[in-house]
Amino acid sequence: MRLFTGLLLSVSCFAAEKGFRPLWNGKNLDEFVVDTPGLWRVEKGEIVGVSPGLKYNDFLRTKKHYANFVLKVKFKMTDSTGKANSGVQFRSKPMPDSHEVIGYQADLGQNYWGCLYDESRRKKVLVQATPESLAGLDKSGWNEYRITAKGNHIVLELNGKKTVDYTEAEAGIDGSGFIALQLHGGPPLEMRFKDLEIKVLK
Repeated sequence: MRLFTGLLLSVSCFAAEKGFRPLWNGKNLDEFVVDTPGLWRVEKGEIVGVSPGLKYNDFLRTKKHYANFVLKVKFKMTDSTGKANSGVQFRSKPMPDSHEVIGYQADLGQNYWGCLYDESRRKKVLVQATPESLAGLDKSGWNEYRITAKGNHIVLELNGKKTVDYTEAEAGIDGSGFIALQLHGGPPLEMRFKDLEIKVLK
């Protein structure tokens, strides 16, 4: 009975994840817009971003735009200062004549783990994650974001725990855009991203 139950659970989990595909080719950065050459590379199927201590934010941006989707991203931050910051942008667009981008960000680092931030638009945390939702977070190890955006509803999950459940009420907010990985200006850090998968929703 235990074996049968385990098989049912495995089948159920597989079915629940059906429809996902890799966000990129896993080999090079050809599917991204590289803002600052030399900061980003691919290493054993991982996207690695290394900041020497930037004076600006840098973003590795997908060439494709996405509106409604579920995105899974595993990430690891190496930060000796404890003050570095990064994040995953979505439904974003470039800011003219700037390294900056405009859009939602699944934030990470400092006091922003699990938060939803509005980058270069309202410039504020839209939803702060609760301490309870961050239980089990490994600040120096691998963690996983699951970002669901459908219509005006956004849900962030960090390591399987919901940190954000947000409904956009303001008019005129873009409902589609590129996905981007961030190296925040400030202290030196290394970011690693892997297993980036997306399921496009109707």
